[in-house]
Amino acid sequence: MDGLHQGSCLCGAVKYRVATELKAVTHCHCSQCRKGHGAAFATYASAPRSAITIIADVETLKTYHSSEGVARQFCSDCGASLFWTDSKGEFSDWMSVAIGTLDTPFLSEKQKHVCVASKAPWYEIEDRWPRVE
Repeated sequence: MDGLHQGSCLCGAVKYRVATELKAVTHCHCSQCRKGHGAAFATYASAPRSAITIIADVETLKTYHSSEGVARQFCSDCGASLFWTDSKGEFSDWMSVAIGTLDTPFLSEKQKHVCVASKAPWYEIEDRWPRVE
């Protein structure tokens, strides 16, 4: 396998490779992440954009600009959310990967919940990870 991690969308049309270790695992509870994933929260890990390569069907990968500077990428065939980027701020050269799309094992001892002030009212956070409003 080339790279540390590989992943794909639900239908397998979009495949990607990550050539470095993923960092900054977050469980985002903002309304945009909840709606984009159709779940209580979205879980992402990040890597420099230069370390992520689309290795199959880049034409099927579509981009939705959900707010100023924020781009969410997904498969236009199956709808699977794959990536999130913010072109503003200190991490503008990083890309966040929806870790549920990884096809290789991934463990992280350091995680956190973010945007918990806007979490789904029906979901109770019951783990040990730090929470950020």
